Amino acid sequence: MRVIPIADTSAPAAGSCDEDTGEVRPVSLPLARRDFLKGSGLLFGSLATGSLLAGLAPSTAWALELKKLTSAEGAALMAMGRVLYPHEKLPDAVYALLAKDLDAKAAGDAATAKLLSDGTAWLNKSAGGDFARAKPARRQEIVRSMEGTAFFNTVRGQCITSLYDNDMAYAVFGYPGASWDKSGYITRGFQDLKWLPAPPLEASPKPYMG
Repeated sequence: MRVIPIADTSAPAAGSCDEDTGEVRPVSLPLARRDFLKGSGLLFGSLATGSLLAGLAPSTAWALELKKLTSAEGAALMAMGRVLYPHEKLPDAVYALLAKDLDAKAAGDAATAKLLSDGTAWLNKSAGGDFARAKPARRQEIVRSMEGTAFFNTVRGQCITSLYDNDMAYAVFGYPGASWDKSGYITRGFQDLKWLPAPPLEASPKPYMG
């Protein structure tokens, strides 16, 4: 079995949006053999056949190595992220980035590692053993009961960056990339307005070209 290791979100990815045209290029994630992944935990899955991301990636299989957290802890964090920020269109591969980023913080800080370990243990205990496999209503009830705790705030805060600042999410949501330095979106495929007359040139300031 060949799998796609999810790329580090801190580095530019090959499948980023083309900021000149707004076109989303293929997600060219590198392939690696699963037995090369030697971390503490491993998350893996597959993209739904026929989905947008499946059409952009070289393979529907993906895998993510965890250096500090266990597979069970990573799965619990993925499931918690989906409770906090539910998006049916986002595949598990995107929520796995949340586990990856939290794992990186745990690997670099003992206090964070303990916080995440204790927090995920509580999630699983509250769910009767496996939070990730609990019914949606029960998962939501458990997460709500932890609102305001340091664990809850840590995971929720990381969700904002991990789930939305990556090329897979951009592709799913149709975000074409920044346009402020390219005269705005109006000149990048959004200038096809037919039911209003074209505004005069003096109505808008000239683009700042540096």
